[in-house]
Amino acid sequence: MLDSVMKRRKTRQNRPNFLKSQLLFSKQGLLKSIISIGKSVKEVPLWVIEISDKPGHEEAEPAFKFLGNVHGDEPVGRELLILLANWLCDNYMKDPLATLIIKNVHLHILPTMNPDGFSLRQRGNANNIDLNRDFPDQFFPTNDDVDLRQPETKAIMSWLTGRHFTASASLHGGALVANYPWDGSQNSRKEYYACPDDKAFRYMASVYSRSHHNMSLSTEFQGGITNGAAWYPIYGGMQDWNYIHGGCFELTLEISDIKWPKADELSTLWEFNRMSMLNLVASLVRTGVHGRILSSDTGQPLPASVMIKGINYSVKSGGTFGDYHRMLGPGESYEVMVTMPGYQSKTTHILLKDKATSVDFVLDPEEPRQHKQFSTGCDCNYGNQNKLEMVGFFRGIHLEITLPAIVILVFLCFLLKRKMIKFPKHKQLLGHKRPIVI
Repeated sequence: MLDSVMKRRKTRQNRPNFLKSQLLFSKQGLLKSIISIGKSVKEVPLWVIEISDKPGHEEAEPAFKFLGNVHGDEPVGRELLILLANWLCDNYMKDPLATLIIKNVHLHILPTMNPDGFSLRQRGNANNIDLNRDFPDQFFPTNDDVDLRQPETKAIMSWLTGRHFTASASLHGGALVANYPWDGSQNSRKEYYACPDDKAFRYMASVYSRSHHNMSLSTEFQGGITNGAAWYPIYGGMQDWNYIHGGCFELTLEISDIKWPKADELSTLWEFNRMSMLNLVASLVRTGVHGRILSSDTGQPLPASVMIKGINYSVKSGGTFGDYHRMLGPGESYEVMVTMPGYQSKTTHILLKDKATSVDFVLDPEEPRQHKQFSTGCDCNYGNQNKLEMVGFFRGIHLEITLPAIVILVFLCFLLKRKMIKFPKHKQLLGHKRPIVI
């Protein structure tokens, strides 16, 4: 049944399995719908399953995506992802890990990125193009011609334009290792080529490997993880493109030595990989620095940039809630700086131990707003009785108000206004301490 869940339906007799999955998720109240982010060459929808306690709604929490079956002849990932979706929904409010993920992470699952290749039992799509070599590349002008880009690739790129993902993983077959960026090197040599967030990626890859039944015991890859370029360089890969253009920390997970195993081996592969997949998603809320970025004069969220000293990479906070989620390797101290055009930047130091840290930033405008009506005392509409008495006092003065007095008055009103702002509440990630406000 699992093997046919996401196949293209040509007759109504093949549909009940898929509809049954829809009803199961809907009954649990965790899945609003299964949506399509695009279509393959043969017009097969690319179905995405969204799992959250508030599906269909944007939340101030990190988002993670799983992708399977990037290569048509590597079907294990698509099967395990269907099992993962069912397990999470069945165990919500029963299993602590399932509950933590559903309540604190917005999870998206694309079981098959290459349905045509799966049907044809070939690596490439219907045009026989390797989709994991079809993305724009940072080192070479590979795939810069948009007209030649495959529809499956375009669908993924468009998907990331409309939604930000903190982290991601694509599931492959043919080896047993967790692969991290960079996937290629500038000189095309087979050598370790580290990306700016090498420590964070090594940590994420190790989370998967150590949680796996035997991946970390590999005799080929130390600890069961590898830098992509050190293994074998590729260009036009999805992993590096996610990190560079999507602000998304993506891993490439090789989860089975055999690309197309027998059906009766799927249950074993599921047990070998289940905790790895769960712990990888949970790592988004178990480590790193998280918080919100707000304006001091309005209390509104700001789409600011978050940077770490010594790491040449930045992440953006969301425009709706101003939330940011920065993956970092634990066990070190970091200097976090937040910048936003038109606002004064702020910096703080954190010591990241074995749990995530929450830090909210309140940014001050570079230039205070000008208040036009100085005769009324200030331009604040908060109805405070003390302020009304102050206004009446100044109105009763018949002497000319000097410029210093006006400056002092405006400054006092600005301080009073800042104190009275009530910032909108936001969801605190499970296991986090109360956010520090900078």
